Amino acid sequence: MNETASSTQQKALTLNRDSMPYGTFAEIGAGQEVARWFFHVGGAAGTVAKTISAYDMAVSNALYGPTQQYVSRQRLKGMLDYEFGQLLERLGPARGDTTTFFAFADTVATRNYRHREVGRGWMGIRFQTRPREEPSEIIVHVHLFDSTTVRQQETLGVLGVNLIYGAFYCRRELTVLVGALMDELSRERAEIDMIKLSGPAFTGVDNRLMSLQLVEQNLTDAAMFTASGEVVQPSEVLYKRPILVERGSFRPVTRLTLDLLERAREQFVGEPDMLGQQPVVLAEMTLRNLIPGPDVEHSDFLARADILGALGFDVLVSRFEPYYQLADYLAAYTDGMIGIAVGLPSVREIIDEKYYPDLPGGVLESAGRLFKRSVKMYVYPTRDPSSGEVHTVESAPIPSPWQHLRATLLELRSLEPIRRYNESYLTIFPQDVLAKIERNDPCWENMVPPSVAAMIKAKGLFGYGCTTAK
Repeated sequence: MNETASSTQQKALTLNRDSMPYGTFAEIGAGQEVARWFFHVGGAAGTVAKTISAYDMAVSNALYGPTQQYVSRQRLKGMLDYEFGQLLERLGPARGDTTTFFAFADTVATRNYRHREVGRGWMGIRFQTRPREEPSEIIVHVHLFDSTTVRQQETLGVLGVNLIYGAFYCRRELTVLVGALMDELSRERAEIDMIKLSGPAFTGVDNRLMSLQLVEQNLTDAAMFTASGEVVQPSEVLYKRPILVERGSFRPVTRLTLDLLERAREQFVGEPDMLGQQPVVLAEMTLRNLIPGPDVEHSDFLARADILGALGFDVLVSRFEPYYQLADYLAAYTDGMIGIAVGLPSVREIIDEKYYPDLPGGVLESAGRLFKRSVKMYVYPTRDPSSGEVHTVESAPIPSPWQHLRATLLELRSLEPIRRYNESYLTIFPQDVLAKIERNDPCWENMVPPSVAAMIKAKGLFGYGCTTAK
């Protein structure tokens, strides 16, 4: 094995020269671009047992089972199940003691003369790390941005070689495995927004951390996992659904945090355009909020994810900063309503020019981009620390001339004040709660929901129990 292999050609040649890996390449939708690399570099007989492109739907269904969507996780799973099973059945008896079998598969929709949109697809490998071992698996979802079909096919070929190489040679260093998926590629050409590792090679791996790695290493702008901790490609959950999202550090979730989201949800589901639909409720953690970043402490991140999951919230981890970036992202998955639950300080950020150095239109452009679709922002009030006065989005002091923009957004009902709020929560701030937890001040327990307090105490989260009370 060549541990310094970095180019696509070197990786394919390294695999061909390794006497252990041997497998099948099943590719649908973009040619046999991954298998082609192994034939191109020479020595493919040592690696390639079979290549197949089951383009015809009837043929694909006969081999892999029927499915409603051919570019889907379900189809990819069917391909991996069938092809890996065939390898073991046909070749296992003869060479199973000396071979680590693998099945690579992808199902992809690339740009063509009928479909000019961005390409996308699912890609995966099921593989053994030792002969006769139960297989492990890596699956990813990819977007292909090149402007021509040929270029998208080239990108897919490089991604596939990177994935296979990573499975065999980088699996013990997961940050390296994730980053190496984009070797010889750039974000202008591809994005990987979902990865899932499973099997004996990845025992103890938490795939939520893999989602975080995708965002931290800039393989994607956002990754998602459900309240149960299952990593998903966002369209699997968000497609054509109304979405309500709250951005925060959630360190920890406080009574105010939860009340904000619950009251926003009450108003959101009552909107005439909702037509009785139930929204997907998301908690968004940006890298900016994932302190002590930029290299997020894993235990700290998982503590927040565990609490949000226990409260029933799906989680979006993102690189987004201005709110319009979040709205643009969500609108790509749904034509339904998008609600954003915020505190009043976030509205003040929206009208601060310093957040928009790259927008020629500054605040006005950002507001136009944020509210251009069915987007509403539900705003929780604050209490002025000096006067004790409660400020709502309607009454809060706003620097001139932006009070006119606020008036317009209120009239358009793009901004909605949260009416039924708990005034006693307005003095709760996450940083204060965290400080009290760290110094074992029992007052913090009254500032968070009971279930959150129980989790923090049971698991020793956020420094609970690590110091002597003062």
